[in-house]
Amino acid sequence: MSRGVAWALGAYLIWGLSPLYWRALEEVPPGDILAWRVVSTLAVLALVHLVGRTGRTVWARVADARVRRTVLVTAGLLAANWLTFIWAVNAGRVLEASLGYFVNPLVSVALGVVVLGERLRPAQWVAVGLAGAGVAWLSLGVGTVPWVSLVLAGTFGLYGLLRKTAPVGSLDGLSLEVATMAPVALVVVGARAAAGAGVVGPGVGTRTLLVLGSGLLTAAPLLLFAGAARRIDLSLVGVMQYVAPTLQFLCGVLVFGEAWEGARAVGYVVIWVALAVYAVEGLWWARRRRVPATPALT
Repeated sequence: MSRGVAWALGAYLIWGLSPLYWRALEEVPPGDILAWRVVSTLAVLALVHLVGRTGRTVWARVADARVRRTVLVTAGLLAANWLTFIWAVNAGRVLEASLGYFVNPLVSVALGVVVLGERLRPAQWVAVGLAGAGVAWLSLGVGTVPWVSLVLAGTFGLYGLLRKTAPVGSLDGLSLEVATMAPVALVVVGARAAAGAGVVGPGVGTRTLLVLGSGLLTAAPLLLFAGAARRIDLSLVGVMQYVAPTLQFLCGVLVFGEAWEGARAVGYVVIWVALAVYAVEGLWWARRRRVPATPALT
């Protein structure tokens, strides 16, 4: 196994098994988890920039008005995505969360067509159509709109679209986004502590370690993926991206015992067929054109 593949696999394993981490904090309100995740991630990224002596590049990006405007929006999308995922995991809706990340690549394709005027190849149209049919089936057959999936796929798809058009790299972009969220997060942490409802302290050792460790959980897979993406082909990245939602799905079914049968199973199978069509066609096209890998968006 090459170093690039190993690093990419490590990133997807962390993302895929993250529901186990967040479920260990199920007694902590999602808003508190998000606030501490932002604060601890900022600390980790500051350390990374300090060690790598890359802080000047981040400040240089701040001088660009276009980057500032984009980061303001992407920070909001990222916060909404993180909060929704954490809430879904601790509300027993891991399957819906995993579905959001299964569908996300196809949402990104659709946004490319609508916003950027990109053209889809015939097989991509088939994949998007099947995915839409699968979501419609889940909404009608199960009787509830899979809003968690749609929010996760939509926020991350829009996030990726904006980051694609912004002149900022993955690490610098995330650093600016977290720094943008940090003032609000610090206010939340301070207000909760002042009200006697803080979630970190000497009396809750294990919980404190998990809450503070959320920054490493956030930054580590990004750093692994950023290194991997420079070493492996985009076609391989495209196939491996489904490792994370697959592991999330397995966590939901095998570990948390979420319902998986009947109409819901039919809807998921239709969406998986769509993803198979999309992945196989993308792999064939990438090999034909020999497209190199690009850095991750998150």
